[in-house]
Amino acid sequence: MRRMSPDVVIVHLWSLSEDVVLHRTARGEQLVLTSRWGVDRLERPDPLVYETLRRMELGPVLLGNAAASGRQHAEQPVDVRAFMLPTLTRLSHLVVRTLGVDDLRGPLLSVFPLVPDAPFTLRLSGVQPVRLPGTAVLTSVPSGFSLEAAGCPHRVVLHRPEAAMVVALLAWPVTHEAAAASLPLPPQVTESVLRYLAAAGMAVAADDDSAEAGATGR
Repeated sequence: MRRMSPDVVIVHLWSLSEDVVLHRTARGEQLVLTSRWGVDRLERPDPLVYETLRRMELGPVLLGNAAASGRQHAEQPVDVRAFMLPTLTRLSHLVVRTLGVDDLRGPLLSVFPLVPDAPFTLRLSGVQPVRLPGTAVLTSVPSGFSLEAAGCPHRVVLHRPEAAMVVALLAWPVTHEAAAASLPLPPQVTESVLRYLAAAGMAVAADDDSAEAGATGR
């Protein structure tokens, strides 16, 4: 494994699940998203909402780059992430979150929703030890390793060894500060992986009953 540059930049990417089909009505009054969960409708969507979701349907995007043509020449710049967040929160069951870095070697991990109610919030305490939930199972898949746990609303796919190294530490209780100090990775990479795992329900408080049994693999 090639060592990462300490100055590597974290990249947060967004996409729609592969089963989502996006359709805009003839007059543009509705956006219709069809998925395994049924149909979601957005009434009178802003052109920026449509353009961002259209690009997300094609694959992972940086929200800051997903500017609609109708807003490109606006007098005031648009914070796409802030503008889109309410819509993306509402559609969280359709959204895949991907963590990457700017080294052109592919994403670190992706988080896929498994249930219609799958909120995803990036926050993590640096003080409280965390570990894998007791029912966590790691399996090999073509794109890396898949991490799932009973009752967890998300599935995490680890695309690169760096992400798998962080997951391996979670077999025992560890704080994100201790994890960052013990791995040969830039601290911001370790912390970002842990934040994604925590948001996905794969890094739980070490004193949580669900974590007592430890993780299993197959």
